[in-house]
Amino acid sequence: MSLVVVHSISLPPGEYGGDAIERLFTNSLDWDAHPYFQSIRDLKVSSHFVIRRSGKLLQFVSCDRRAWHAGASQWRGRDNCNDYSIGIELEGLEGERFESEQYTQLCALLRALARRYRIAAVVGHEHIAPTRKHDPGMGFDWMRLAHGLRWSQARLPFASSTTMPAATANRPQSQ
Repeated sequence: MSLVVVHSISLPPGEYGGDAIERLFTNSLDWDAHPYFQSIRDLKVSSHFVIRRSGKLLQFVSCDRRAWHAGASQWRGRDNCNDYSIGIELEGLEGERFESEQYTQLCALLRALARRYRIAAVVGHEHIAPTRKHDPGMGFDWMRLAHGLRWSQARLPFASSTTMPAATANRPQSQ
């Protein structure tokens, strides 16, 4: 695994703290429990990790296995990001701010992953699928993540600009 993709999720959208995320990723979601769930009924998704708003870390898929979090995607000219990435879902809604506890846990998780895998970059879902995804969105503070990790800018290509347009985010960079 060489890429980490940061996502945001809340089920139903904008609601936090329930068990719907866990049920979605364990294929046990009651599709009739909320009207919104019918609209995602055909999704076949999984994620390696979820970080709750409290900072609680949940793991659903081994990092040595593919999870289905990226969909049709590309990073620096390489397609199918699911094949070489680890997906981390932050409980939240795209465009909204995330909690301090989530950044703390995300930094700890990324450091642990970097000890085991050659993580070349950490990006948002919006950067690998800019025409169809917008998460984690403008509420995610890339500078805060960079400061917390103290990694080189090469691994956090969006840390210098939290307002980088999604349309230009996936453009290959010169070496």
